[in-house]
Amino acid sequence: MAALRLPQHLADAAHVDSGEAHLKFELLEEIDGAVGDTERQVERAIQALRAYDAAGARDPRVRRLLLEVAVEAVWRLVVQHEANDLTDHSSLIERFAIPSEVLARIGSLH
Repeated sequence: MAALRLPQHLADAAHVDSGEAHLKFELLEEIDGAVGDTERQVERAIQALRAYDAAGARDPRVRRLLLEVAVEAVWRLVVQHEANDLTDHSSLIERFAIPSEVLARIGSLH
């Protein structure tokens, strides 16, 4: 399970007798699963972009598509982290070695 900080609206003390603790646990599992899926998508997208560049391919349409896929995946991960009150993304950038070219396009319209 990835390290997540419980959103503040869910961080109240658990009331085991009401079933609230069970519901919160299930919600955290769902959040963790979604973040994990997005993290794997980021890894694959950045790896595909780097592999394309390393192969020396020169088709700008293909590279633009790979870049857009990477930007979209990173954008979703950033949004998920911010939804969990994690606003410092430096660890994400370092962990996934996100290229500056991808970071510069986050949030831009296609």
